[in-house]
Amino acid sequence: MRLYRAHVLVCAGAGCISSGCQAVKNALLENIERLGLQQEVKVVETGCMGPCDLGPVIVVYPEGVFYRQLKPSDAVEIAEEHLLKGRVVRRLLYQPAESAAPATSFEQIDFFQKQTRIALRNTGIINPESVEEYIARDGYRALGRALVEMTPDQVLDCIKRSGLRGRGGAGFPTGLKWEFTARAPGEIKYVVCNADEGDPGAFMDRSIIEGDPHSVLEGMAICGYAIGARQGYVYVRAEYPLAVERLELAITRARRYGLLGDNIFGTDFSFDVEIRVGAGAFVCGEETALLASIEGRRGEPRPRPPFPAVQGLWGKPTVINNVETWANVPPIILNGADWFAAIGTEKSKGTKVFALAGKVNNTGLVEVPMGTTLREIIFDIGGGIPGGKQFKAVQTGGPSGGCIPASHLDVPVDYESLTGLGAIMGSGGMIVLDESTCMVDLARFFLEFVQDESCGKCSPCRIGTRRMLEILERIIKGQGRDGDIELLEELGRNIKSSALCGLGQTAPNPVLSTIRHFRDEYAAHIYDRKCPAGVCRDLIVYTISEEKCNGCGRCALVCPARAIVGEKKKAHRIEVEKCIRCGTCMEKCKFMAIYTM
Repeated sequence: MRLYRAHVLVCAGAGCISSGCQAVKNALLENIERLGLQQEVKVVETGCMGPCDLGPVIVVYPEGVFYRQLKPSDAVEIAEEHLLKGRVVRRLLYQPAESAAPATSFEQIDFFQKQTRIALRNTGIINPESVEEYIARDGYRALGRALVEMTPDQVLDCIKRSGLRGRGGAGFPTGLKWEFTARAPGEIKYVVCNADEGDPGAFMDRSIIEGDPHSVLEGMAICGYAIGARQGYVYVRAEYPLAVERLELAITRARRYGLLGDNIFGTDFSFDVEIRVGAGAFVCGEETALLASIEGRRGEPRPRPPFPAVQGLWGKPTVINNVETWANVPPIILNGADWFAAIGTEKSKGTKVFALAGKVNNTGLVEVPMGTTLREIIFDIGGGIPGGKQFKAVQTGGPSGGCIPASHLDVPVDYESLTGLGAIMGSGGMIVLDESTCMVDLARFFLEFVQDESCGKCSPCRIGTRRMLEILERIIKGQGRDGDIELLEELGRNIKSSALCGLGQTAPNPVLSTIRHFRDEYAAHIYDRKCPAGVCRDLIVYTISEEKCNGCGRCALVCPARAIVGEKKKAHRIEVEKCIRCGTCMEKCKFMAIYTM
């Protein structure tokens, strides 16, 4: 086995791939070969490292130097200066906004410092296509311990005592779900991984499969041993081609090493995994709809009970957990239930992975202990709001979640606290909003998504969300009526109490939470015919200040509707009846003479 004096880890998560990491990697390889360093320096393609806004990124070991926003042309300097001469290329280092000195190591960056990585322990560190690298990081050791040193009941007890709860949204205790399935009658049982991540702005599960697929397979195999199942399925959406490719490769290589298949580790336990690719229907994230899709039927929810733990895939007892939940299982078996239970809060144990996106300086993938406050995630890890704007709210839980205002920034992030604010943990989407966001329009966006994705099986979801959407569309067009807010609340409560599945029951959450925390914005739209954020076009009136306008005529030249009139070198005016409210005039005015009312 060859030993190298330096390793260059190139982030090859989906975000960095889209920003050109492959070109950077190829340029590095060319320059390493040009300098004759190919026997000394190894370039490794990893999964997502986390800071997606900084891509393409690389880390050079053993120093741990973090380079960001690279171009292929930067590879020449990195190879010649750092890899050949040992000199750090300072202009490519991460520069904290509040510090004059750049961070010479990724460990000095707040984004990494304040995280605790369990589910993401290997992403960005190992080559996801190498089972050997996973094994070198204690991979499959937990499975070996479970098979050789523990009984199925002991595995179940360990998961229960750890306090691990499902990371897919509902937060049901994982150990209890496994135990119900294990105790259910029947010789044939199944293990299913829900990798159908459909929330806008969410990419947690995708990044784990792309960066550490073996952790998911190992977790599923441990569950199979605990409940008496021999077959597992990973249901992943077709929009994740890289995840599917790396998962297929991981399954093939695990079989080759005898880590999947018959008589694993020389025991009488046999377990295998197959992939099922979904067409991308949001409703297939609901467990019973997912099972129907695996079976080849239309992905529609069914009433429960019976629950999948009793009657699931093909009518057999089935455990369904999401990707992040499975990735937590091996470390719990290796380190013990008490180790995991010591992290987090009394009722929410361990860590949670979030996809931090929206109006925040540092976007990307973060993993923090349960109980970390929203302020710590958004401002300490996320770096705060760009452009000097004010934080307004954060949307958690995707379309099924809710908005949390600035007054609750110090609330600990756990299942109970978020539910109490009208939001949910969800799978981990976290979209930050600043003062320029209209909360009514945001609620309309999420409701439009849910309405479009509704399977239509139950009338509360199919018809109720349509009626709510129609009311919101009227409001943002300046056609709101007295009583609309109360009607939205009544419809939302009825849908929550009568919809068939969890997705329908949580569909009104974005509307109800924005009404709860931002009722004044709804009132401004309805009674004042104004959008406080200046987003809803039908409620915006553009005006030219006579004091600031010098009559340069630039606004009139760019106006597509020819709605601006006036003599040269004299204050202009906007003919409101012609204005299409595109905002081009305000963008082009150099004297800030145009404003909205």
